[in-house]
Amino acid sequence: MNPKSNFILFSFLCLGLFLSGCQEVLQVREIKMGHALVTSHPVHEAMVFLAKRVEEKSDGKLQIKVYPNQQLGTERELLELLQIGSLGMTKVSAAALEGFAPTMQVFGMPYLFRDDAHQKRVLDGPIGKQLLLDPEKYWLRGLCYYDGGKRSFYSKEKPIESPADLKGLKIRVMESNMATNMVRAMGGSPTPVAYGELYSALQQGIVDGAENNPPSLYTSKHYEICKFYSIDEHTVLPDVVLISTKVWESLSDEEQRWVQEAADESSELQYKIWAESTENSLRALEKAGVQISYPDKSKFREGVSSMYEQMKIEQPEIYKIIEAIQGVD
Repeated sequence: MNPKSNFILFSFLCLGLFLSGCQEVLQVREIKMGHALVTSHPVHEAMVFLAKRVEEKSDGKLQIKVYPNQQLGTERELLELLQIGSLGMTKVSAAALEGFAPTMQVFGMPYLFRDDAHQKRVLDGPIGKQLLLDPEKYWLRGLCYYDGGKRSFYSKEKPIESPADLKGLKIRVMESNMATNMVRAMGGSPTPVAYGELYSALQQGIVDGAENNPPSLYTSKHYEICKFYSIDEHTVLPDVVLISTKVWESLSDEEQRWVQEAADESSELQYKIWAESTENSLRALEKAGVQISYPDKSKFREGVSSMYEQMKIEQPEIYKIIEAIQGVD
């Protein structure tokens, strides 16, 4: 074989290897995952872990890229992007799902769970699993729960020791009918503000206070403005990791297994991280000069009792879920 023929053969071999390499590259699939929290938040760490486990399980063939801090939109906007398949995954508070999946309203009921163990039994059991799948009819599939902590009031001017202290105060709430009804039932003035805009809203006096869990109060730096934190723990809202049904249905059975397994593993990790973060955040808040108090919860429970009666009359199907949750031993 002459040199020219050798060169042509070598060129074809190189081309073949190049095309083979391109095929391998083309086989890599990326899913975008957006959320509203800052990168220092413990929930973000769990999502990064989820992405890492998917990449490991798939040998790099399936990858998840996490976009934090509302880079891709607010929680509501992220859910809308999931519905049309423009975004693959997200993590939102259960409260943000109320307008998309009605049964998720149940989590917004104040003082729904007796304690942490009761909540975990509900979420890990048949009721929790069914609630994850209920949004499928709205093109949203729940994969797992993250611990969203216990929400309590924080304020600028005075501690909130009872519902009476909320009178005349504008309290930031999520875009949630349940949160709005709760603050109103306690005597406050509920004011919806996007989480990413809350710091400036507190600064400018648009709102007088807000309600959230210790890690969120600390990582958001709202404590720089609000020096009173009243641990009444009125709601225990889980976070929900979701995938667009359009994206989910486009995955093979194996790819779906990788994603679900990684989500479940990230949930286990997140619960551990959250417990540590809550303790560390409370210590850091005290060190930063925040006055932390533990008011009598019975007064707050009394303040929202009307919400249960209203739910029983107006939304009996949701009330049945509430009764089922309360009946879990």
